[in-house]
Amino acid sequence: MALRSANSSGIIRRSYLYGARSMSSWWRNVEPAPKDPILGVTEAFLADPSPHKVNVGVGAYRDDEGKPVVLECVREAERRIAGNLNMEYLPMGGSVNMIDKTLKLAYGENSDLIKDKRIAAVQALSGTGACRVFAEFQKRFSPDSQIYIPVPTWSNHHNIWRDARVPQRTFHYYHPETKGLDFASLMDDVKNAPSGSFFLLHACAHNPTGVDPTEEQWKEISYQFKVKGHFAFFDMAYQGFASGDPEKDAKSIRIFLEDGHLIGCSQSYAKNMGLYGQRVGCLSLVCEDEKQAVAVKSQLQQIGRPMYSNPPVHGALLVSTILGEPDLKKLWLKEVKGMADRIIGMRTSLRENLENLGSPLSWEHITNQIGMFCYSGMTPEQVDRLTNDFHIYMTRNGRISMAGVTTGNVGYLANAINEVTKSA
Repeated sequence: MALRSANSSGIIRRSYLYGARSMSSWWRNVEPAPKDPILGVTEAFLADPSPHKVNVGVGAYRDDEGKPVVLECVREAERRIAGNLNMEYLPMGGSVNMIDKTLKLAYGENSDLIKDKRIAAVQALSGTGACRVFAEFQKRFSPDSQIYIPVPTWSNHHNIWRDARVPQRTFHYYHPETKGLDFASLMDDVKNAPSGSFFLLHACAHNPTGVDPTEEQWKEISYQFKVKGHFAFFDMAYQGFASGDPEKDAKSIRIFLEDGHLIGCSQSYAKNMGLYGQRVGCLSLVCEDEKQAVAVKSQLQQIGRPMYSNPPVHGALLVSTILGEPDLKKLWLKEVKGMADRIIGMRTSLRENLENLGSPLSWEHITNQIGMFCYSGMTPEQVDRLTNDFHIYMTRNGRISMAGVTTGNVGYLANAINEVTKSA
């Protein structure tokens, strides 16, 4: 019995060791993922012990002391909903109340599309989640299509459509020499794309360039889309945050709607309400009629079901409370304009500082561009010098987050930029 017990123990032990060796090999071929070009900037900034360090890479609003901000309308909404509601699951499509108010923000308070129930919409995990669900929808119901993405664009756009296995093409957008819109090349690309192509468009405050088409240019783009039968999917992450006026910032979408397009739209409350971590967004698709909208919404919900089942409730309650109560909406409009105005003011200050230093370069593009980001025109090597010599952190494409510029650091930032660019 003892020998048998020993053998049994030995067999068990050998089996255990064999199992351990097998398990240790499961992930042996996994390599570290490349650092995200945006999130990596913040990691490097936090690791820098310099007391003079400046982070103009973060895509989140900061006050004039460089600190995160929670809007007063959000604080008041939190007080009003505290303890009044349960924490039950939302429906798969999300908060009906939040969606209704969100659609009115994008499509217009008196939109006939909303009245006629022609919009299929679901609550999404902020703008990223809205884009991701749409990319899956595109792959599923237009499997042979591609997505045309502007050059440049927010880096995560490429990841989203790649993971949905949608082939990507690009179209011209930014003109490096003028640091403005390459409108002629953009229109050529729209005309030359196969009829019925999908295009990703930034509704306002283009990320990362801050360059938007004019109203007249949007009308020409819309007309050409109509001629070619293209589908426009708008990513609107900055409504209200760009100019301070939500109606003005939705003008591109309204132009397309006036021309009869059946568009798609991703909306986010990360920037314009400061609800970054709440992940509140909406995906909407304009349909031919109510029956089609019901079918499309059911499919959007079906796509979301295995991804996240249903969206979170707290952020949706905050949004519906702020947009649904007149005093809070009025306060939000005041606060979002205040954020936009501060960023516009920092653009003016940075340009003036550079010009006062006698920079030989033109910096008009700083004030011509709009929104959170300024596409500075600096090279990766110049950005590296800013980081290594001056402890200033930004993405290597030269994108400056104007939210990180303050009255306290704008002079230091301008001097550093002048030093690394004056020999260009």
